[in-house]
Amino acid sequence: MKRRIFIATTALAASVGFAGTAAAQTKWDFATAYPAHNFHSKNNEQFVKDVEAATQGKLKITPHFGASLFKMPEIKRAVQTGNAQMGEFFLVSFQNEAPIFGADGLPFLVGSYDDAYKLYQAQKPALQQLLDKQGQVLLYSVAWPPQGIYTKKPVNSAADLKGMKWRVYSPTTARIGELVGAQPVTIQEAELSQALATGVIEGLITSSATGADNKLFENLKHYYNVQAWIPKNAVTVGKKAFNALSKEEQEAVLKAATEAEERGWKASREVDAKSIETLKAGGMIVEEGSPELKADLVKVGEVVIKEWLEKAGKDGQAILDTYKTGK
Repeated sequence: MKRRIFIATTALAASVGFAGTAAAQTKWDFATAYPAHNFHSKNNEQFVKDVEAATQGKLKITPHFGASLFKMPEIKRAVQTGNAQMGEFFLVSFQNEAPIFGADGLPFLVGSYDDAYKLYQAQKPALQQLLDKQGQVLLYSVAWPPQGIYTKKPVNSAADLKGMKWRVYSPTTARIGELVGAQPVTIQEAELSQALATGVIEGLITSSATGADNKLFENLKHYYNVQAWIPKNAVTVGKKAFNALSKEEQEAVLKAATEAEERGWKASREVDAKSIETLKAGGMIVEEGSPELKADLVKVGEVVIKEWLEKAGKDGQAILDTYKTGK
């Protein structure tokens, strides 16, 4: 009888201990809109693994790829309201909400990854402050490859874009479409392939990675690598969720975030080169763009930057001044 009591007591203690461990584990949902094979998603997945390892499983983050938890336009709001603890969103898509989000989408402001990172450092303090007011903590931000133009027909100047059904994903891409006389159509990435296959759109500006991921060469024939701008995704966590962590767990998350940002920017450069080769292999004609096209686009860019500054005011001017002077 004593042996049975001992065994039962031991089993009960073990179950209580297990329950205590389970109760101590914090679980977060991480909403993102990109497919699991996308380089941003792979980087996010590594971040999740690093956090779990650093916290010895006390913080478990579950990534939800391909807009399976929330659609792309809903993710930022989901983090703000606590419906998802973490989320990844495309900064320039929220430029109408606050001009600061659109700084990295200004056409022909940067011409290289080094310039884009420099602009990010100028933008980052204002970005952190804005997100903080919205109940979020900026964990890391990673650049997409430079944006280029995809079309069905050859384009030698901006005039060739007139009347084209033009996919837009942000206020900037919509404004560019208006300035060149195209017909802007809002299409999210998850709907891109179908929109192209059904003729809803005939051209767009996006990255080489998006073009390769979505096999744009199946419906479009030309890619002009004009490097219009180098936009970024931001990965944020709700302040309430972050503040509920222990100091050690917070430090683990921030350390993993720093590593994810560094790893992500490196991966973006590599993905750009590979993606361009994928486009070529798929039969797409890849060109730099004619001098006339580039000149036309620079003029469009000047208009967009001027309009952005009118809305962004002193904060926007401060970002551009810091970017240009490095101070």
